[in-house]
Amino acid sequence: MALYLDSANLTDAQTAIAWGWVKGITTNPTLLAQSDLPPADTLSKLAAICPGELYYQLLASELEAMLSEARQARELVGPKLVLKIPATPLGFTAVARLSPEIDCSVTAIYSAAQAMVAAAAGAKYAIAYVNRATRLLGDGIALVAEMNAALQGTNTTILAASLKSPAEAAAACQAGAHHLTLPLAMLTALAQHDLADQTAQEFAAQGRGLLS
Repeated sequence: MALYLDSANLTDAQTAIAWGWVKGITTNPTLLAQSDLPPADTLSKLAAICPGELYYQLLASELEAMLSEARQARELVGPKLVLKIPATPLGFTAVARLSPEIDCSVTAIYSAAQAMVAAAAGAKYAIAYVNRATRLLGDGIALVAEMNAALQGTNTTILAASLKSPAEAAAACQAGAHHLTLPLAMLTALAQHDLADQTAQEFAAQGRGLLS
């Protein structure tokens, strides 16, 4: 399992990576648009500090342009790159063409059938927008479970995104998500619990150790 930062903010990236347990960074066109830097500069700076995979989503709308954009991203990011390609008929064709040379993920999957096509096209990851699926379909956690069942026996694993609480993140994992991507505030929330803080304070107040 891997936890990813969902952000194109360099300060957020530096903070999360310093924790040591965030394994990579996912971006999307909206997040890149929020950066003060051009997308190429943002990606280059993120790639320089990212400990693992860095995701970039294709925006081109024609196949040959998608292939060209993908290869430009690979030149920029290097072997850390994972392409994000939308779950459309054209997107699946692009995945089938690109997956032999660049790791691909299929993003915005809303059915188990689409997850099956992603696997057949050679995608490394199938991305579910969990909270968004709950709002649009009624149950994003059920979608993850259905995707997990459909992907058994394949090499494609599930990356859950659009998670709005630690409980929803945990439920996605319990339903079969292999990896999660979250913004900095949500990653912070995952690691915190009031009772854990209270217990640590009690140990510090009442106990002794090598430094006491």
